[in-house]
Amino acid sequence: MKRFLWLLLMNFGWIVPSISQDKMLSNLNGTIVAHQPASTQQYIGSPSIAILPNGNYVASHDLFGPESSEFVQAVTHVYRSSDKGKTWRRISEIQGAFWSSLFTHRGVLYLLGPDRHHGTVLIRRSEDGGATWTDPTGTANGLLLKGMFHCAPMPVIEHNGRLWRGMETAHGPILEWGKRYGAMMMSAPVDADLLKASSWTTSNSLLYDSTYLNGNFTGWLEGNAVVTPDGGMVDILRVDDRTTHEEKAALVSISADGKEASFDPGTGFIPFPGGSKKFAIRFDERSGRYWTLSNSIPEEFRKQYPKRNAASFRNTLVLMSSVDLRSWQIHELVLQHPDVINHGFQYVDWLVEGEDIIMVSRTAYSDGAEVANNNHDANFLTFHRIGGFREKAKRTL
Repeated sequence: MKRFLWLLLMNFGWIVPSISQDKMLSNLNGTIVAHQPASTQQYIGSPSIAILPNGNYVASHDLFGPESSEFVQAVTHVYRSSDKGKTWRRISEIQGAFWSSLFTHRGVLYLLGPDRHHGTVLIRRSEDGGATWTDPTGTANGLLLKGMFHCAPMPVIEHNGRLWRGMETAHGPILEWGKRYGAMMMSAPVDADLLKASSWTTSNSLLYDSTYLNGNFTGWLEGNAVVTPDGGMVDILRVDDRTTHEEKAALVSISADGKEASFDPGTGFIPFPGGSKKFAIRFDERSGRYWTLSNSIPEEFRKQYPKRNAASFRNTLVLMSSVDLRSWQIHELVLQHPDVINHGFQYVDWLVEGEDIIMVSRTAYSDGAEVANNNHDANFLTFHRIGGFREKAKRTL
């Protein structure tokens, strides 16, 4: 495994625009879905992936950065692969989609998220696998929530006859990153018209509280809708605490009808490697475990950068699982680069397909001509496969 990682990462740094697709596949055991040169000052964000009923994969990303339109009407690109991720083709460009999740429901593809940075929440439907999309012009055909909202491409899951999706308000009380976000949940009946705003229920929003974590809490965001072992619903959020490398997540309880969110600061914060960056959690029935891919901080990098903010370590991606959502184990190092500053494998979205996990990553890496602007400002969307992932629960790093 270590040799595979070394070869993968060594070769990945030498990729240039003229490299053949076959050569790239042999080097990476994966695929570059999209590349955006760092010099354009438009960066690849918000990876999302879905599997269509016919087995094709669909992936998406948006563009952010000083030369993008993220604060006006953001742009999202959609790609399709008909050969299990070996090759990809861009099939559509969507105006007014940011931080958005792809998901399938009853054989139909959807895209849900704000229209821009801190924008209104929209949902679109595609009847042709992502090539064309509905136009959300009002509350009857896709405009779900008006105002300022935040999220990432988080899972949309089905439970107790409803679809669930974490979301955050961005209305305050303090208009600063992190402190402006309020944790909330969206849900809708599984048989409802998902394009109608009236189909959706939103919980109350739990706003920033300066007393949490002994006054060191600086915000929560990018929440996961997750069914607990006892059948309840929680919103598991990334937690920002800039005083320590001991990362955490927060478990917010959601009522069965989706209307009430509540949080106990005494028990709701849990240790979670990579918890200060975005992570997606999904439950796998066959293994009876919850799984995620996260950006942990190995000891070697903690020692190298003892004062660096935990949220800015993105050069290591690990596979983790849990049986109870509270105790998480790292099973495998998936991707890593020794450079913390300009390299990152982050905001990973993933799905289970048979014995494997398929994933897309917002990847910051050298393209052979220039390095990424930094580890946050990614210049690639990459696709990877983790084979036989359930067997990896037998080992812990």
